[in-house]
Amino acid sequence: MTNMRNLTMMTDLYQLTMMYGYYKHGMSENEAVFDLFFRSTREHSAYSIMAGTESVIEYINNLHFTDEDIDYLRSLSLFDEDFLNVLKNLRFTGDIYGMEEGTVVFPYEPLLRVKAPIMQAQLVETALLNLVNHQTLIATKASMVCYAAQGDKVLEFGLRRAQGPDAGILGARAAIIGGCSSTSNVMTGQLFDVGIAGTHAHSWVMSFPTELDAFRAYAKVFPDSCMLLVDTYDTLRSGVPNAIKVFDELRAQGHKPVGIRLDSGDLAYLSKQARKMLDEAGHTDARIFASSDLDELVIQNLKSQGARIDVWGVGTRLITSVDCPALGGVYKLAAEIVNGKVIPKIKLSENVVKMTNPGIKKVFRFYDSNNMAIADLIALEDEEFDGSVPLKLYHPEQTYKTMTISNFKVRELLVPLFVNGKQVYEVPTVKESAEYAQRDLATIWEESKRLMNPHIYKVDISDKLYDLKQKLIRESKGN
Repeated sequence: MTNMRNLTMMTDLYQLTMMYGYYKHGMSENEAVFDLFFRSTREHSAYSIMAGTESVIEYINNLHFTDEDIDYLRSLSLFDEDFLNVLKNLRFTGDIYGMEEGTVVFPYEPLLRVKAPIMQAQLVETALLNLVNHQTLIATKASMVCYAAQGDKVLEFGLRRAQGPDAGILGARAAIIGGCSSTSNVMTGQLFDVGIAGTHAHSWVMSFPTELDAFRAYAKVFPDSCMLLVDTYDTLRSGVPNAIKVFDELRAQGHKPVGIRLDSGDLAYLSKQARKMLDEAGHTDARIFASSDLDELVIQNLKSQGARIDVWGVGTRLITSVDCPALGGVYKLAAEIVNGKVIPKIKLSENVVKMTNPGIKKVFRFYDSNNMAIADLIALEDEEFDGSVPLKLYHPEQTYKTMTISNFKVRELLVPLFVNGKQVYEVPTVKESAEYAQRDLATIWEESKRLMNPHIYKVDISDKLYDLKQKLIRESKGN
């Protein structure tokens, strides 16, 4: 979607004023390394699902200021002409490493690592956060909803409640990566070649003299994809019996009805009664589709009550991530490179969770012999681990808690997206990213995926990174 637009001006003013400051102080050629990460997961989840990598790549490839942009910036009377000429010729020339879309990710792990001349690295902060924060948020919510559905299909259909077109379109895309089987959003289907689905509205039923007339009219138009909304008037006394009449007629004509949709009321009770009525009428293969302010906790509760629902339609609570409206990702300076020398940087705070990990880093994931993830390790760029030497891992806060792993398999999670300003990563399709997400999730233990009090997955920093961090803390205090 973003390749249709140049999003360079989608930035905060202070990025431009900082760039101007770097320029005026002769620092524009200094290289900087920034990490994009988040500090905590949402409630009921121990993990997140990375999404937005494709949008990041499209944004970087299109990064440039147009003549109109320069004219507008000139009108602000903040910048001199020399600086505006620099902006006019600016292109991204740095390196970006990132997590692939669909990767299971955890707090403090760099999702993106940007190494570039400091003005470029500063400029891209706002857009990168916007693209990754939102799509990762929605992909994670979708993953939780699909986990609760226990293998049932989940349809995303929140476009009408999304906060604007981009949130609706890219949010639906992220929901597919998170595990949804299809979306009601036609433009998302068109742009990203993903499945679309839908039934009809209550207004269709209300537009005909009777409910039966409405069902027959719909079946006539869509005899081989007939899904009927049965709760406009009275679900069990009118809707389901009328749907059965139409399904009987379709079957007599050689067609196979799809099923019914419930959109209100006690979904557990109604679905069980509707299933009984459909089965007794011989429509055992007719599916029951349910909607009505669903999320992972509601679905889990309905499943525990024995609800007979085959397909879940999740809209508002998914596309808006209603219980957690922001991921909270941040973009922090990790190092500067001056005259070829790497100078690690750390942000200190009275609030411990806001301290950062310094230096140029990468992320390793360790697996056991059954290909189940054991732990992640944030390490410095020059470190390697191959499983041949036992590795001791520490609890990030309660360091007396340790575990030693050996004979493990290793995967490095950050992959090159751009090198010297050139794209080196082949972007997979959304379907491929969704399949990859399911494979990655399968390596995470069920205890870390459960919706209530999930087990916290182990993420440690290497001894070398720990020592560097402590050294910088001591130096900052004059010790």
